[in-house]
Amino acid sequence: MKRVLVLGAGLVSRPLVRYLLNQSDFQVTVASRTVSKADALVAGHPRGSTTDLLADDHEKLERLIEDHDLAISLLPAPLHPVVAECCLRHRKHMVTTSYVSPKMRSFDEAARKADLILLNEIGVDPGIDHMSAMRVIHGVRQRGGEVVSFKSYCGGLPAPEANDNPWGYKFSWAPRGVCTAGKNPAKYRENGKQIDIPGPELFLNHHPVPVQGVPGHTELEGYPNRDSLIYLDLYGLKNVETMFRGTLRYPGWCKTLKAVVDLGMLDESPATYANGTTFAQWTAGLIKADSPVNIRAKVAKFLKMDEKANPLERMEWLGLFSNDPLPIIGQQTTVLDILATRMNQKMTYAPGERDMIVLLHRFVARFPGKPEEHISSTLIDFGQPDGDTSMARTVSLPAAIATRLILTGRIVER
Repeated sequence: MKRVLVLGAGLVSRPLVRYLLNQSDFQVTVASRTVSKADALVAGHPRGSTTDLLADDHEKLERLIEDHDLAISLLPAPLHPVVAECCLRHRKHMVTTSYVSPKMRSFDEAARKADLILLNEIGVDPGIDHMSAMRVIHGVRQRGGEVVSFKSYCGGLPAPEANDNPWGYKFSWAPRGVCTAGKNPAKYRENGKQIDIPGPELFLNHHPVPVQGVPGHTELEGYPNRDSLIYLDLYGLKNVETMFRGTLRYPGWCKTLKAVVDLGMLDESPATYANGTTFAQWTAGLIKADSPVNIRAKVAKFLKMDEKANPLERMEWLGLFSNDPLPIIGQQTTVLDILATRMNQKMTYAPGERDMIVLLHRFVARFPGKPEEHISSTLIDFGQPDGDTSMARTVSLPAAIATRLILTGRIVER
């Protein structure tokens, strides 16, 4: 019997846990700081168990990892290296759906020497995007051609019929993660030239992306996603002219998020707010206004935009100019956490609503003596009404399948 430890019981974990429990030779332990969430996932299954685990309880984490064959970390990405170090000490495999951070990459040699697999980027983006891209790239090479341009986009969005708020977005994964992703710098190659985008300028660099298969929409909005250049070697596209990986949103997202950035709403510096502090007062403090009176007009002036501009309409709808009390008071927090909590209060899926994953690849391939080929690969997946979200399935099922393949000896490369 193989023993699997699942760390975290958040929004995307259910399909993974149920898949693993359906493997007759697997025992699954779900560890979460909120054990009731873990209990709901296991639902009394005879091969499942749960336990509470706080992020700073390293002693208990060590014991849990020692007692299992593989650990799946669905914790926030900054905690993955802590889990990885425990796995290395106890010679256990590890799986995550997150991007490989520099710290995680530093464990590569030690993992190989220990004959361990520390598998990352096995979700949807990153994950399914890599696998579906390589399928096309390998196909081009098998026909004697080469890929000279590759653009890839992925986004988790409300299905069109559920897209009913001014932001064009609802949360199917951690709100804080959505916000912090907007702070990342980006790199890509365009027509042979390297483009570097500083984090504060990320949302200035957006463009329309034509789409098919999204009811009521012929285009979405794309912007760069992190460092595309690290995949040049991994994809075998070292000499490609264009290499771009991007995120998809409904139109208008980038202009609004640029305003959010300019207002300092993604700041992660420690802050404490007194009881009774309102959103209007909070917003006034961010722009150093003398008072919260007419705060929308003051924000418009600060941002140098018309008071009726869409970003301000969206902030008004979210309540950032209102006299509603802040959701976190009297304890240390951050500006970003105030924003993320408010978004989560107002931008969640109602019962029966569906989310949607859109994954697009656009290739240009050259073949000897033939015209260039333009190749498209598209995945559009919808969540199940009152069931699992598309985000949960596409993120966690690849990790669950990879776990099974590792523990049954099907993945042997180190």
